[in-house]
Amino acid sequence: MCGDWHQADDLVQTALTKLYVAWRRVRNNEAPDAYLRQILTRCFLDERRRPWRRESPVEVLDDRPAAGGGADDGVLDLRSALDRLPPRQRATLVLRFWADASVADAAEALGCSEGTVKSQTARAINTLRSLLADPVFAEEMS
Repeated sequence: MCGDWHQADDLVQTALTKLYVAWRRVRNNEAPDAYLRQILTRCFLDERRRPWRRESPVEVLDDRPAAGGGADDGVLDLRSALDRLPPRQRATLVLRFWADASVADAAEALGCSEGTVKSQTARAINTLRSLLADPVFAEEMS
C-alpha cells in the first residue's frame, strides 16, 4: 500500500492497536478481516495527511537566526516583566492564565475573595502593559 517496509510496519502496528481497542465490538462481527483492512486503509490515509510528510529534505541547514530578532525575545521580556510584579499579582496571573483556573478556583487557592482575584488580575495586566511598553525597561533587557 505504501511502498516502504518501515512505514508499513508502523501502519500495521497502529491498525492492530486500534483493532485491539475495538475488539469487543469486532469479535462478534462476521468479517473481522474486512474491518482490519478498513482500519489499515484509514491509518494509511491519515498518515498521508500528516504535515511532516510534506516536508522535504535540504542539503545544508541554515544556522543563522532569522532577521528581526527571535520569538524568544518577547518571551524573555515577558518573564522579566513578570518578575517585577508583586508576588500576589504574579500568582494571580499564573493561576488564571497559565494554569487556566477560574476566578473561583484562583480565589480558593489564594485564600481571598473573587473580587480580589479580579482586581489583582486587572492591576497585574496593566502593570505588564506599562512595563512592556516602557522604553527604559526595553533598554535594560537589551
